[in-house]
Amino acid sequence: MKESNLINKLAIDGGIPVRDKMLPYGRQSLDKKDIEAVVNVLQSDWLTTGPKVGEFEAAFADSVGVEEAVVVNSGTAALHAAMYVIGISSGDEVILPAITFVATANCVLYQGGIPIFADVYPDTMLIDVTKIESKITSKTKAIIAVDYAGHPCDYDALRDICDKYGLILVSDACHSLGATYKERRVGSLADVTTFSFHPVKIITSGEGGMITCSNPDYARKMRTFRNHGITTDHRQRALEGAYLYNMEYLGFNYRLSDFQCALGMSQLYKLPSIILDRQLIAQKYDEYFAQINGVSPLNLLNNVTHAYHLYVVKLDLEYITMNRTDVFAALRSENIGVNVHYLPVYQHPFYQNNTLMLDVVCPIAELEYQKLLSIPIFPSMSDKDVEDVVVAFKKVLDSYNN
Repeated sequence: MKESNLINKLAIDGGIPVRDKMLPYGRQSLDKKDIEAVVNVLQSDWLTTGPKVGEFEAAFADSVGVEEAVVVNSGTAALHAAMYVIGISSGDEVILPAITFVATANCVLYQGGIPIFADVYPDTMLIDVTKIESKITSKTKAIIAVDYAGHPCDYDALRDICDKYGLILVSDACHSLGATYKERRVGSLADVTTFSFHPVKIITSGEGGMITCSNPDYARKMRTFRNHGITTDHRQRALEGAYLYNMEYLGFNYRLSDFQCALGMSQLYKLPSIILDRQLIAQKYDEYFAQINGVSPLNLLNNVTHAYHLYVVKLDLEYITMNRTDVFAALRSENIGVNVHYLPVYQHPFYQNNTLMLDVVCPIAELEYQKLLSIPIFPSMSDKDVEDVVVAFKKVLDSYNN
C-alpha cells in the first residue's frame, strides 16, 4: 500500500519517479556502419578538405533535389553563409518568425542587418504569412522561413510575397530534413535552404551544417566564404602542385572535416528509415495525447509530411492549476527529459538591450511560448519509452487539474 501511494505521488514531492533514468528529449542514433565510415577516413590521407567533403555535398544535393549543396561546420555557419551570399549588409532588414532558435536572427546581425520579427500561427508556431506584408519596408531584402519542429512552412504563400516585393526567400530547415511540402522536398523550396547536423537533429555529423540552392554562383561564393575567403583549399592546391592562394572575400573558417562528412553521408543513406521511425513515434503520441486532458500536440497540416525533429505539445493552462515551469520541473523529476523551444528571440537579454527591439511585440508568440513543451523523440526510443512519457504526463496533469 505504501509503495502504491509513493508511485502515485509526484516524484518532485517525494514519490517514486516513472523512470529510473532520465530519458532525453533527443539523442543521436549511430550504428556500426556510421563508426566504420568515420574510422575509414581516419585511416586515410585526408582528414579535412579531402574527397569526402564533395561526396557528401553531391549526395545531399541529390537527396533534396537541387543542383548545389555546400557543407559547413554548423547550422549557424549555414545561416551566416546564407546571409552573406544573398548580400545582407548594414541596415538591410530580414523578416523572420519570433519563435525560433537565436541563430536564425543572429545571422542577420553578423552581416550588419536588422532582424524584423513576425508573429506565428498558434497551432503550428510557423511564421504567420498574413503578418508579413505589414513588416515590409524599402529596406527589406529577405524572409527567413523556419520549419519549426520539422513542419514545413507555407512556401507557396511565402514565394508569392517574395515575388511581389522582390525579396529573397531563405529557409531555415534545421528541423525539417526529410520533410515535404506539397510532395516537394524541403531543401528545394526556397532560394537558399539551411540545415543542421547537431546530434539531436534528423541526421548528425557531430556538428555540421549544409546550405542548398540551385545557383552555382551562390555555391561558389559560399565555398570561398567557408574557407577564410580563399578561393582554393589545401587539397586543390596539392592536386595542382601549386602553393599560391588568393583571399577574395573576408570569410571564416567554417569547414567541416572529412570524417564528419563521412558520418553525415552514412547517416544520410538512412534518412528514409529515420524519418519513418520519428513519424511512427509521433503517431503513437498523437493517439495517447488525444485521451489526456490538459495537453495537446501542435497541428499538422494536410499538405505536408513532418520530419519530427521535435514533438511539441501545448499545455491547457485553463485546465491545470500549475504553470509551464511547474509542469516542466515535475516531469523532469519523473525522469522525462522535457525541454522548451523557444523563448521569443527578441525577449532574450541581448535583444532587449538593443534599442531597435524595445517596441517589438508578437502577442501570439509571447502567449503560446508559455504553453510549449518539447517531449522526447528520437529513432531508438522503445514503445516503453513512449508509454513512460505519457504515463508521466498523465500523472503530473492529474495531480494539478481543476
